[in-house]
Amino acid sequence: MADKVKKKGTHRPKSFWAAILVLSLLAFLSLAPLVLVLINSIKTHSEILKNPLSLPQKIHFENFSYTWEVGRFGEGFINSVKLTFTAIITGVIGSSTMGYVLATRRVKTWKILTLYFMICTTVPLQMFMLPLYSLFVKAHLIGNVFAVGAAIAAWNLPMPIFLMRTYYLKVPYELEEAARIDGASTFQVFLKVVMPIVSPGIVTVACIVGLFSWNEYLLSTTLLQSEKNFTATLKFLNLNGSFSRDYSVIMSGAVIMVLPMIIVFLLLQKKFIEGMAGGAVKG
Repeated sequence: MADKVKKKGTHRPKSFWAAILVLSLLAFLSLAPLVLVLINSIKTHSEILKNPLSLPQKIHFENFSYTWEVGRFGEGFINSVKLTFTAIITGVIGSSTMGYVLATRRVKTWKILTLYFMICTTVPLQMFMLPLYSLFVKAHLIGNVFAVGAAIAAWNLPMPIFLMRTYYLKVPYELEEAARIDGASTFQVFLKVVMPIVSPGIVTVACIVGLFSWNEYLLSTTLLQSEKNFTATLKFLNLNGSFSRDYSVIMSGAVIMVLPMIIVFLLLQKKFIEGMAGGAVKG
């Protein structure tokens, strides 16, 4: 009898296996291009042309060193780190403070601000390009990597703001009230009481802004212009134009460009998923 109950308890419905099949298929479709790029990055150009799906006859790690040198990826990585770091700091500070204001309704215009940020999520970036470019020219910020990072963060603020707002809504008001009774100021309550509680949301915002900033193209190519200020993404696009007939260089360049973000995401994926799930519970 116990064996029957045990077998009945471990039985999986057909819907479960159907979901596993669909998810496995989606995982394969997502990972197959990355694996294909990785395989072709250690092959010669002739091997790729002969059969891009085959395994390499000999592993050519020299593709990466050659691509790194001719593509000047060292300079591009430094600029990408500067831009991404600036965007993350700006995005985290902006979304944390504004999300707190909207969640606690600190200002009378919180409804107008909420509507404004909701509308901003529907407006395409191209509509802001001309005034933004004019502002950068007048302020002599063309080619300034840090300024472009701040602009990218500002453009991506609406989603992180609403994500952080959701986290703040779940913070018990009694904690803030108790801290104020103990003599804490609003800034101290925000920094020492609320911020540690919403730290998963901060990590999630940092991941979202960082991933977008690392791969951003339109603002970077418009506002940086000079090649010495190009990010790794723009360096790769330059490489794509110069070595469009050498697929081994293109593939190894693609691996060099995406590998850092893949490593960062794998290291932070648990906190990222927890943050997205936690921020979607209440709004």
